[in-house]
Amino acid sequence: MNMDMKRHLLRAFACFAAAAMVLGCQSAAKKAAKEAAAAAAAEQARQDSIAAALQAQKEKTADELFAKLPEEPVFDIETNLGTIKVKLYSKTPKHRDNFAKLALKGYYDGLLFHRVINNFMIQGGDPNTRNTTSEGKQTWGQGGPGYTIPAEFVPEYKHKKGALAAARRGDVANPKKESSGSQFYLVQSPESCAQLDGEYTVFGETIQGIDIIDRIASVATEVNDRPKMEVKIKSISLDKSCLPEE
Repeated sequence: MNMDMKRHLLRAFACFAAAAMVLGCQSAAKKAAKEAAAAAAAEQARQDSIAAALQAQKEKTADELFAKLPEEPVFDIETNLGTIKVKLYSKTPKHRDNFAKLALKGYYDGLLFHRVINNFMIQGGDPNTRNTTSEGKQTWGQGGPGYTIPAEFVPEYKHKKGALAAARRGDVANPKKESSGSQFYLVQSPESCAQLDGEYTVFGETIQGIDIIDRIASVATEVNDRPKMEVKIKSISLDKSCLPEE
């Protein structure tokens, strides 16, 4: 074998070895990627299972608490600007029970006050506000749990300062004035909201935290009366005064 042929064979062998090494690395990388994907899927399944178990426990606890609620339960609306304590009325039982069930099950946790009008009211309770993208914001004010609540107009329940009332669609699309399944508002100005008496169901009142309503109402807003800063409902929980005795 002459020297040129030896060099040719050595080059070929080197190329073959390099190719084999590359293929081996690619195969190892694919294997590692598959293993990582499988591990990620398993971890996600584990997290989903834990979340489902926690939610099931939360709903069980919520049902137990709901069964023991007083006629006019008090709930704490904790926001990033302070806490508003509201009492639900006994004479609007459908709205009272609906709000209580949603609150106890954590439905409102993390939602935003998406509509704020100074010298009028502050509105929240829309699950669509979890989506804070520009596209998501276009749907704010349209969300809910998928049902409405029959109107419960009680003449003595007025739109006084701090009144808790249910939002709803307009009369043309909603001639029975049925309430949103989850969206609510808190009155800041009774003078501006007086026109809503007998038109929107008032089902509770603020017993502490009127100043927080004023604070939220005063934040700067942009298009569609959306606050420029996030005004978040951290949670709506049953007040300690209403918790059953151990």
